[in-house]
Parts: sequence; C-alpha cells; structure tokens
Amino acid sequence: MSTFVDAFLEYIKYSRGRSENTVANYSVDLNQFVDYLSTQGISSPLEMTASHVRAFLREMMSYGYAQASAARKLSSIRSWIDYLIRSGVLEKDPTAGVRGPRLPQRLPRALAYDDVKRLLEEGPRGKTVRRDSVILELLYSSGLRVAELVALDWEDIDLEERWIRVRGKGDKERLVPMGRYAVQALLAWREELGASTGPLFPGQGSGRMTVRTAHRVVTKLARSVGLSGVTPHVLRHSFATHMLERGANLRVLQELLGHESLVTTQRYLKITTDQLKRSYAAAYPRAEVE
Repeated sequence: MSTFVDAFLEYIKYSRGRSENTVANYSVDLNQFVDYLSTQGISSPLEMTASHVRAFLREMMSYGYAQASAARKLSSIRSWIDYLIRSGVLEKDPTAGVRGPRLPQRLPRALAYDDVKRLLEEGPRGKTVRRDSVILELLYSSGLRVAELVALDWEDIDLEERWIRVRGKGDKERLVPMGRYAVQALLAWREELGASTGPLFPGQGSGRMTVRTAHRVVTKLARSVGLSGVTPHVLRHSFATHMLERGANLRVLQELLGHESLVTTQRYLKITTDQLKRSYAAAYPRAEVE
C-alpha cells in the first residue's frame, strides 16, 4: 500500500506542483489511513471499502482530532483514490457515499482598511523593505494566495499593462490586475535584485522563497505595527471584502480570487451584509437589527 501512496505523493509534488506543506499534509493523512488499513488486514487498494473509510474517520475523531482535521483526511483519501482510478489501479471509488464531518460555516476575517493602509505604509523596514513591500502589495492589492505569490516568476509580471499571470489551484492560470503602488514596489525590488527573470522571491541557493517564510514575513510585519493574527490569508480576505464593500461584481471577484465555485466567493457577501447591519444598528436608534 505504501508504494501507491509514495507514487501519489511524487505525482502531486512534481506533476501537479503542490507545495512542500501540502505534500507533507497528504503524506501524514494517507500514511495514517494505510496504517489503519493494515490493522484491519487490508494490504491492497482493491480491498478498501466505504466501511473502512468511515471506521478510520471515527477512529481519528476518537483520538481527539477535530472535525476539520477529519474532513481534511477524507479529502486526502479521496484525492489519492481519484489518482488510483485514473492510474487504472481501481475501477470504483470506495469513498462514494461517505459523508465527511459537518463543519461550522466559518466566515473569513478581514482587516479594516485603515489597518491595511498602516501595514502597507509602515510595516516594511530595514534591509528587506523593498521585498516586503512587494509581498504585502501583491497579497492585498491582487488578492493572491500565499502559494501563488511565492510561485511567481518575473516572466509572470507585466509591469506596463499591470497584469500578473497566476498559477492557481489545479494548475489553472488566471490574469490578475495590480495597482499602481504594487507596480512601484516591483520596480524598486527589481532594481535592488538586479534580475528580471527567474523567481520573483529567490530563496536560499537556487530555489525560491517558501510558503512558510512568506507567512512568517507577513506576521512579523503586522506585529511591528501593532496588528496580531494577520496572515497572508487575512490579507486576501481583506482584499475580497473591501472590493465588495466598494461595489465589485461577485462574478468578477470570483475570477480575481480564482474560486471554482461562486458559493465560496459568496461567503464574503455575508460578511459585508453583517457589517452593514451592525453599522445601521449602531447609527440608527430606532433600528430593530440585532
């Protein structure tokens, strides 16, 4: 069984371009599942059934795993099985009909615009000021995922037309506009770097910056201006929320964010209507809005 898992991990790493963190998460989830199957005397994917998957999820939750973690493990198993089906190892999906744990609808957090402005203007300092300015500008002004950010090459950037070619989930490409301040930051960063090809954010050796490093940079910059709990994802959520607050079309926002489903984008609409209700209730004494 481990051979099939290893083949899948190689596939998503080299053929699908998944990040190191993503591959590591898949590895943990699938190896736990394979270990469980071995305790049940299962040594071949052909012997897997929906009952095995359900029992595995129950066991994980009995060990104290949260519902979100169990749901992620089911997603990992489904991705692996889909790979086995496409590879001709399996004909049917043993997870068909398996329901994952019901998760509470969590609304994304967004910063107030004044906080974002303070972070962009006062956060970047010192030797890495130009690099850090680009990181913050692209995460907020273009709404990029952090994995999309660190995967960018200079060849993906069109400074004249102000477009970025982004490789999103499932290797799908999309064009995303960028603002004037992002262009200015990129020009300054390119001048310092002395390069216009290769990774936009070089890492150690001949590689590129990792997702973890970019995450750490954002968190550190936010703390330096008195903002806690700020991650690259928070900046992406802030971009989406502020766009909707200023009248952006939901379908357009879906394209900008690279969401496959409009339902995902509609979560931001819920945030803005909630904020509208709170503002109305606070400002109008006869409001009957809780």
